[in-house]
Amino acid sequence: MHNKYTLVVLAAGIGSRYGGTKQLDEVSASGASIMEFSIYDAIKAGFTNIVFILREDILTEVKADFDSKLAGKATVAYVCQEIQNIPKTYQNNSRVKPWGTGHALLVAKTHIQEEFCVINADDFYGFDAFKAMYRFLKTNTDRQQYAMVGYPVQNTLSANGSVSRGQCYVDSDLQLLKITERTAIVQKEDVISYKTAAGKEELLPKDTLVSMNFWGFYPEFFSDLEAAFEQFLSVNSNSLTTEFYLPSVIDELLQKQRVRVRVLETSANWMGVTYQEDKELVVSRIKDFIAQGAYPENLWR
Repeated sequence: MHNKYTLVVLAAGIGSRYGGTKQLDEVSASGASIMEFSIYDAIKAGFTNIVFILREDILTEVKADFDSKLAGKATVAYVCQEIQNIPKTYQNNSRVKPWGTGHALLVAKTHIQEEFCVINADDFYGFDAFKAMYRFLKTNTDRQQYAMVGYPVQNTLSANGSVSRGQCYVDSDLQLLKITERTAIVQKEDVISYKTAAGKEELLPKDTLVSMNFWGFYPEFFSDLEAAFEQFLSVNSNSLTTEFYLPSVIDELLQKQRVRVRVLETSANWMGVTYQEDKELVVSRIKDFIAQGAYPENLWR
């Protein structure tokens, strides 16, 4: 049994609805971003390696910041998700949009030799979620069994607009059966609904488990991910906008029965900033967490 566990932080997104680089936006009095709280929680839970996946335009800033903050606390690697970092046959010079979360993870392949988990940089997952994921990766012995942290949909909404979430269907053992992307999810009074592709409104029970892109994998996952990306490019390489999403790959592997995914339930409260207006709530709740002693005033002192 080794003691190396890696946290992969997906921080290359553009954040078009938010308007700005929300990965770096400060949400605490000491100037910490949401991802700093996640990294702090992950290290506290037992993760020892941090891999950042970034856009080139924020690389220098992130590296300068975290090289000093994480010195002596974790080993750190920085990887750029470059649009042309795909097989030559499929390169498309007109493309300016990143290829999506599945491709982002793929570019970090050479930095990951051990059990790892993947998170979004701009989601606040809570310490309990990292503890549950670390426990799973440390104790699970089946390399075909992956994990995902599931949150009740009512804990993942924005008061400032609609959101998209991956609805998780699970069996009685909390094994994931399938993920279905639900868009335009809103809560009006006590009722949560989403819109179908045809524009019809459907209700969603409050305790419906959804994915917030917090996954636990083994390095073996990369061969499946590479094959899926090759397949995706063979159809979509000329597209300027179509993205290769991690949840779609997982869902396909589940349907082929190549892997299993255990859904880890958590008492942690998710927070995020889909819209600029969401930031106020995040700042105020983090202030409360610090006042309650859940986090120090300065995470890295």
